[in-house]
Amino acid sequence: MLAPAFPSTRDSGLKRGSLPGHSGGTVPDFHRLPPIAIVWAEAYDSGDRVETVTNVRAGRSGPDACPGALRTHDAADGPLARVRTPGGAVTSAQLAVLGAAARELGLDVIELTSRGNMQVRGVRATERLAVLLANAGLLPSASHERVRNIVASPLGGRGPRGTLATDPLVAALDRRLCANPRLAGLPGRFLFAFDDGTGDIAALDADVAYGPAGFRLGGTPVDLAGGEDPVGTMLAAAGAFLDVRGDAWRLAEVPNGASVVAARLGRTVAGEGPVRAEGASPFAGVIEQRDGLVSLEVVPPLGRLSGAQAEVLAEVAGEVRVTPWRSVVLRDLAPGEVRATAERLAAAGFATDAASPWVGVTACTGSPGCARSRGDVQGEARGWVGGLDGAPETPVHWVGCERCCGTPRGPVVLKMVGGAER
Repeated sequence: MLAPAFPSTRDSGLKRGSLPGHSGGTVPDFHRLPPIAIVWAEAYDSGDRVETVTNVRAGRSGPDACPGALRTHDAADGPLARVRTPGGAVTSAQLAVLGAAARELGLDVIELTSRGNMQVRGVRATERLAVLLANAGLLPSASHERVRNIVASPLGGRGPRGTLATDPLVAALDRRLCANPRLAGLPGRFLFAFDDGTGDIAALDADVAYGPAGFRLGGTPVDLAGGEDPVGTMLAAAGAFLDVRGDAWRLAEVPNGASVVAARLGRTVAGEGPVRAEGASPFAGVIEQRDGLVSLEVVPPLGRLSGAQAEVLAEVAGEVRVTPWRSVVLRDLAPGEVRATAERLAAAGFATDAASPWVGVTACTGSPGCARSRGDVQGEARGWVGGLDGAPETPVHWVGCERCCGTPRGPVVLKMVGGAER
């Protein structure tokens, strides 16, 4: 076993500073942002090191290699195909297709990404997979498939604090984005977002975002006209980014990017920089909707589904929402049916209660999927969770090397595989 690369402490061997981003073997979306900055957020008496993950601007040294369903990533365990699901929306029919494809064409692993997308590992027949995805409506545009990066509040305005119906906005943005030939040139990391007023998506600092409070560019509030057509304004901002991007993949990488893009649209920023939102806390369980129905949020352990688990989801819900925090939300359930649905999903291996030890625990792919990893991250993380009595107080992310792929936003305890904390 390789020695840890970081000074050992009781619960985190990881040091502060900039960590280089890369394409690695995990390939969840956030590790494809610019290098991430790890800064102190809080310290507990237990000795756990709690970090806060934010973006920093950095130069790029190579072309955009963000994977898709047509251009896969050559991971150590075989080709990885990322399937964009704008707004995290996946129908039961699409879940069934993905489940069968993962089992029959891949390694029977579907990963949920930190942009609410899904990716199939170890694909043995990439062309066949692409045909299946296209027939299921998961690949509506070959030219734009890697730029359909749209996140949205999973409840879509149904929750206690939600005031904006985001579902039709997501659908309109996806349709108009795919109809704009120039925007096919956006980098595969460029991110659109809709927040329904809950604040869960605003915390992601998308390149272009819209919510009840207005527009944000890279997390910075911007005084943009266009409330009557927010989708058109968002597309115009994306076009302005293309005008000024140089070799940047994200707006945060463009010096004074928010101000520059706003100026090209004839507007100004409404502040001096990004406004940090609180974001969503890890959760599993029932959520009351304002219309009297309920939603059920469930967590697949470490953000991974087997083909069979995807098929169980397809059997109990007509449509689900995959969240950027690697959970799945079933919406518009009758209060009288939610218990049976939760029991069915719990039997399939999903965490359905907020006290579950799986809630708030994530991990990179590790070996054998990533050649850079020092060990079996997934296995060690599962063993660690097996010793917990409940959900950790602060989210925990397991990593296999200093690149810290897939680290979620906000306060997080980073744990290195192989004994860096021992």
